[in-house]
Amino acid sequence: MAGMDYRQAAARIVEIVGRDNILSATHCATRLRLIVKDRDKIDEKKLEKLPLVKGTFFNAGQYQIILGTGIVNKVYAEMGSMGLKTLSRQEQDEIIQKQQKGVRRMMRTLGDIFIPIIPVIAATGLFLGLKGCIFNDNVLGLFGASASMIPDYIVTLVNVLTETAFSFLPAIICWSAFRVFGGTPVIGIVLGLMLVSPILPNAYSVADPNSDVEAVMAFGAIPIVGCQGSVLTAILTALIGANLEKKLRKIMPNALDLIMTPFVVMLVTFLIVILGIGPVMHVIELGLVDIVEKLVHLPLGIGGFVIGATYPLLVITGLHHTYTMIETSLLANTGFNPVITLCAMYGFANVGTCLAFFVKSKKESVRQTSIGAMLSQLFGISEPVLFGIQLRYNLRPLIIMLCTSGLGAAVLSSLNIQSNSYGLAVLPSYLMYIYEGRQLIWYFIISVFSVVFCFAMTCMFGIPKEVTVPDSWDGEIPSGSISVENTTESAGSQRQTEEDSAEKNAVDIASPVNGKVIPLDEVKDQTFARKMLGDGFAVEPADGTVKAPAEGVIGIAFETGHAVGMTLENGTELLIHIGIDTVDMNGKGFRMMVRGGQKVKKGDVLVEADLDEIKKAGKDTAVMVLLTSGEKAENVRTGKTQSCGDTVCAAVKG
Repeated sequence: MAGMDYRQAAARIVEIVGRDNILSATHCATRLRLIVKDRDKIDEKKLEKLPLVKGTFFNAGQYQIILGTGIVNKVYAEMGSMGLKTLSRQEQDEIIQKQQKGVRRMMRTLGDIFIPIIPVIAATGLFLGLKGCIFNDNVLGLFGASASMIPDYIVTLVNVLTETAFSFLPAIICWSAFRVFGGTPVIGIVLGLMLVSPILPNAYSVADPNSDVEAVMAFGAIPIVGCQGSVLTAILTALIGANLEKKLRKIMPNALDLIMTPFVVMLVTFLIVILGIGPVMHVIELGLVDIVEKLVHLPLGIGGFVIGATYPLLVITGLHHTYTMIETSLLANTGFNPVITLCAMYGFANVGTCLAFFVKSKKESVRQTSIGAMLSQLFGISEPVLFGIQLRYNLRPLIIMLCTSGLGAAVLSSLNIQSNSYGLAVLPSYLMYIYEGRQLIWYFIISVFSVVFCFAMTCMFGIPKEVTVPDSWDGEIPSGSISVENTTESAGSQRQTEEDSAEKNAVDIASPVNGKVIPLDEVKDQTFARKMLGDGFAVEPADGTVKAPAEGVIGIAFETGHAVGMTLENGTELLIHIGIDTVDMNGKGFRMMVRGGQKVKKGDVLVEADLDEIKKAGKDTAVMVLLTSGEKAENVRTGKTQSCGDTVCAAVKG
């Protein structure tokens, strides 16, 4: 296509979208990505009728126009020559983040902080759940055993598995939050470790009246306590430290920057937190103790509702460990613990939330998060649900969960249901009520009601629209995609009548990577799955070494390393795309081994990809091989594990 045609395409796109409506533009391997003022001003039907446009959709704050490899970069360049603001992917992502304000921006920030650490928290939750069940005297008693009979070395090993992540939770959060706030993560993790240093009085021990551990008093008036379990303190530490570091980097002489910037950041931030924020949180915690003790004894379930509805918020901020003091005191004086009963319903409500998102979501990534979070919550760990779902989507799921938790707690309070222990939640929590049939039955009924009620309410009112469409897709299927499919069908029937001629034009395409071959329509991106960029196949890779599937010339080697375009000897054009939405990684985890114009043989290494890094970023690792010049993939050998270089299909010209 001549340069004038690309200019005309760019001009028509700008005309239809609206020059004044376009705030900025960038592109990936296949799509033009625009930030627009008003999406509703775009005539999508007219846009999709343009010869080069294969489809459109809106996702992640961007209006995306599918043009295809080798075309999108040329149209993008023409738009830049027209005076439109063109940006890199990283710059455009920063604009999207800055456009978000208030609660939405806070939710995105919390999600960015907690999503990378949710798998570790969820896994620890499963460890804790298994420990709570196996080491429980009521369970062991069924076999004529007790917890005291378990060897010390087993107890020690199990405690390491179950306690490490939560003992150092502020350090993990500080590391992740420093990264989000633009600081150096290693400084964040060291500051987080300082907050839970064994030299400081342990926060949980200080909260336990039987431990005889007290806060250290600075200047005779400021209580110094460790910050175990304090999520809010850890986030504030990272916010202060990261911003201080960024300011110091600008003014610190180069000769001193390497040592003095971390020194000042750690010193100043630690003193501010441990002498300022920490003591304030300690005073708040002591005040909560008095409030909860009074609420427990309010009539008609009023106090139960307040405690049940507010306890999840304390978990989010990390203040929930103050309840240990109240529960310990109640058990010591009365032998029963009604507080944990009132707090427990939010765990069951969270299960209902997870089930609702699993059932209603069309995004595979959200469904996977829901199942993982639910498994963790069943054994008492709620952070994956709270930060992976509740705070991530428009707050409606959180509000529904809080109301459900409060309602369940109010009923339990009115029925005078109370446990005879503490420390167990959700599934293991039933063990705390088997001492009396009435207690167990009512607790079971209300807990099941909480799951069902929260599930129903979330399905009806709490599921955001963004998760009800497939991964990497938003809106209806573009009309462009329908015409492409129809073209595929007609080409297929024509191929049957001209089989002999087609075979002469066929070229074998090999697997570019070791792994299992899957049909293209099973890829979790509708642009690829609906063959809007061409026919082909995909591979679930076993390793990250991506090689040329045939002999040819490299047409385009993307700087981000996530995609390579090449032309074979017979003119067939291929796009090898590594992962889904991996352009967002800006090259992290990818090493491009070829350059544009380079001749390659079958089996030559194109890209070295770090699959662990891709998974850590939350991206799908599937490698797509697309025939972008219109050929059809014949005899695709799907469902088999292929070695790199094994023939997977034949590219047949129509």
